[in-house]
Amino acid sequence: MSETISPRTGADLLVDSLQAHGVEYVFGVPGGAVLPILDVLAERGPRFILCRDETGAAFMAQAWGRITGKAGIVLTTSGPGLINAVCGVATATEDRDPLIIITGQVSRSAQFKQSHMNLDSVGLFAPITRWSIEVEDSNTVSEILVNAFRVAEMPRSGAVHVSVPVDVLTAPVSGQVLVPPESACWGAAPDNLIERAAALLDTADAPAILLGVRAGTPVAAAAVRRFLERHPLPVAMTFEAAGTLSRDLVEHFIGRVGYVLNQPGDEVLRQADRVLAIGYDPIEYEPSAWISPQTRVIHVDALPATLDRAYCPEAELLGDIADNLDALGSRLRSRPPADRAAVAVARRRLLEEQGRGAALAGMPIHPLRFIHDLRATLDDEATVTCDVGAHEIWMARYFFCYAPRHLLFSMGHQTMGVALPWAIGAALARPGKKVVSMSGDGSFLMTCMELETAVRLKLPIVHIVWKDGGYSLIQSLQMRDYGRSFGAEFGPTDFVKLAEAFGATGYRIESADDIVPVLKQALAADTPVLIEVPIDYSDNAHLVEAIDASAQH
Repeated sequence: MSETISPRTGADLLVDSLQAHGVEYVFGVPGGAVLPILDVLAERGPRFILCRDETGAAFMAQAWGRITGKAGIVLTTSGPGLINAVCGVATATEDRDPLIIITGQVSRSAQFKQSHMNLDSVGLFAPITRWSIEVEDSNTVSEILVNAFRVAEMPRSGAVHVSVPVDVLTAPVSGQVLVPPESACWGAAPDNLIERAAALLDTADAPAILLGVRAGTPVAAAAVRRFLERHPLPVAMTFEAAGTLSRDLVEHFIGRVGYVLNQPGDEVLRQADRVLAIGYDPIEYEPSAWISPQTRVIHVDALPATLDRAYCPEAELLGDIADNLDALGSRLRSRPPADRAAVAVARRRLLEEQGRGAALAGMPIHPLRFIHDLRATLDDEATVTCDVGAHEIWMARYFFCYAPRHLLFSMGHQTMGVALPWAIGAALARPGKKVVSMSGDGSFLMTCMELETAVRLKLPIVHIVWKDGGYSLIQSLQMRDYGRSFGAEFGPTDFVKLAEAFGATGYRIESADDIVPVLKQALAADTPVLIEVPIDYSDNAHLVEAIDASAQH
């Protein structure tokens, strides 16, 4: 008796298309509307990473996308499953990270009426993605996916949403998998534009560099380093450009700048007469905060500048960032390192604060002491993911990083709860490398359930919780603006017991002298570890002296 061969279905075509794009992992939560996809994944992969919530799944895929440059894949069921992913999808888009979310949908015949778990998912995701579409014909699955990858991975990366009705997944198909072509090479800008940019910089009295999100890719970072070796200008960077400078170029670093507008690096930019903005995106750092009337901007990016009254570059080098920087660097005259008072003040203040951390003792732990000991304990290949809150500002200012895409922040929506799921995505993207994630106790409790995911996957992640019993950044803003704090405190949590309940190892820092020994013990483990750190936020008032409260989560 001959074996009956099942016809290929829309689900087969979808999974085959993912494989054609080299997808290694699909992050998600199972549900009835995507069971046909899960059945094919069980048969031949890619590997399905079962998450505890769709928000965490989206964050994991986002981290994968940021680190690899390839779209991370999220799979959710219809109704509340896809709704739960909205926050993570919006975060990926606003942080400029490539992601594709594939959501199940009720059958096409049921969409015109009120039915179980039926909603307009295309309309829901349209405002928070680069593209939102539903598959209406099973034979077009691969056509839609090949374009979804192209849109998600464009220079302004972001999320793409693909809705697939369950009857599309089960329908027989004759369509073939479309293999994506090799990516186009952008190249450098025309010579006359490069010459104009060089002339602007050569005539500058107080030039500076601002590095943005697209300067932080490995290829662009290498070009930035080559440029600085020949032209040692002072460098400020946004949070998402962290790691662009190597250790041997750190003397040019004047600080990370962003939504906290009280840093010495902010002042250097405001005093500059020329700013070379490399890979800069206005969502990271409002142009009016750092551009002064005398500032003349040179915009170097793969994307045209978003023009407004503050940001209107006098020269624009569009195309491949690395090619344009190399071309610009070859045309500039040599000049000595900057010898300006504002630059010297920025460098001195950064180093003084870093040095102060080494001498701080007592309990609770001062942020600078913990950051000092963490940096001294980690090698440069470790990935550090950081949540949103007061700890993020401390880390962004004083934790130096020397490898691109190895220190991750959220600067688009400044979304809380990202650090632990990001760490899981990072550990999968960089197998064999250490990953440390850091949260406040408020942000950790938003996605703490994903610790079980890390335990199940046996990922050697070290997660650090700065514990103070409240939303400390919000409290500091309230005290600054209203003289009192309200609605920002919560009850105590024993994070060591919580870690153990999930099957992880838990440690608690009892004194400043414990930091390095506990970190070393945690980093030596081959399974997830959580470290609870009672933190001293008494200096937080200085962090918020110039923060716009409306910009906070």
